[in-house]
Amino acid sequence: MRADNEEGLPRVPRQRRADWLSGARIVGVLGVFYRPEGLLAEPEAAEFLLADGQSLLLTCASDGSLRVGPGAWPRLPDWCVPSGQWEFAAPAGLPGPPDGGWTVLRTEERGDTNGQVREAVIRCEGGSFVVGGGDTVAIRFTRGHRGAPSPT
Repeated sequence: MRADNEEGLPRVPRQRRADWLSGARIVGVLGVFYRPEGLLAEPEAAEFLLADGQSLLLTCASDGSLRVGPGAWPRLPDWCVPSGQWEFAAPAGLPGPPDGGWTVLRTEERGDTNGQVREAVIRCEGGSFVVGGGDTVAIRFTRGHRGAPSPT
């Protein structure tokens, strides 16, 4: 994955660019959950753990749009206050990574008529992660090119 800053953090994607994560290897996907709501709730954010030690955080803004930027794994995002009320956990229904992780082939940002990103699609060998914005983050994994939900 390319970085365009001196800290080596993942570069934040530009609207409608399809190459912002290409070539990266995803070795894990975790949700950021508010503990009082329990793990059956939707995550407030999704953090993609990359093989090079970096991470990518996808979270919702107050307008329901999706924000994509560098994560701070293993630290919780700064907005998780008080930190004792938040935790990382695997979101329900996602498969575990294959040996060596998923190689990202392409990414897409899908937006609304105002240019706000509402959904990000991370296409990998063997399937795609689809992350949607809203009140919480919705994340699913689809196998193949037709977008059918993966069996759990």
